[in-house]
Amino acid sequence: GLLELGVMKDSANGAEPGEFVGDFRNGAIDFGWDTFDEETKLSKRAIELNNGRAAMMGILGLMVHEQLGGSIPIVGEM
Repeated sequence: GLLELGVMKDSANGAEPGEFVGDFRNGAIDFGWDTFDEETKLSKRAIELNNGRAAMMGILGLMVHEQLGGSIPIVGEM
């Protein structure tokens, strides 16, 4: 919607390159990110990546559970 059109532009659409890959702030949104030192920024990005990976594994578990239905090979019928 509105964020994609007005704020989250990539360098192919005329925006300046971000500080790191996936940085779509373009100077419009800043919640104090620029005040952190480099070590803190790396730590926060690593934490965010790990949270995203955990969320993907959770969704995968939900999808697998949905496809198994009521029959689990080891346990049997539920």
